[in-house]
Amino acid sequence: MTLARHNVRLPAATDKALRKLAQEHGVTPYAMLQRSVKEGIAALTMPANDDSEHRELVAEVASMSVRLNDLERMIDRTLFTAVAAYCYARSAAMGGGKTDEIITGEINRAYDRQRAKAEGR
Repeated sequence: MTLARHNVRLPAATDKALRKLAQEHGVTPYAMLQRSVKEGIAALTMPANDDSEHRELVAEVASMSVRLNDLERMIDRTLFTAVAAYCYARSAAMGGGKTDEIITGEINRAYDRQRAKAEGR
């Protein structure tokens, strides 16, 4: 590989930043300058990413959020239905005689208990 020689003059602030960066990476300022030039050229020759990728990601996250909301509502409804079925089955197994109002109260209390357990309370 044939190397080309270039003289570079840096403003004092850039030189200071280069030296600090070189120290952080444990290399000489000259090696850091070479790395910076290579990385800079690579960054300038890469095509710029348009915002379409970012828009797609945002749209997908928003879609996932909506689906997660729907899923939470469905799971909550499933829990309530299971608790209601349990309370009615338990009432029937014990000989019935309870009114719907009493069973509804039991359902709501059991549902609240299960929600509290799910939330770690």
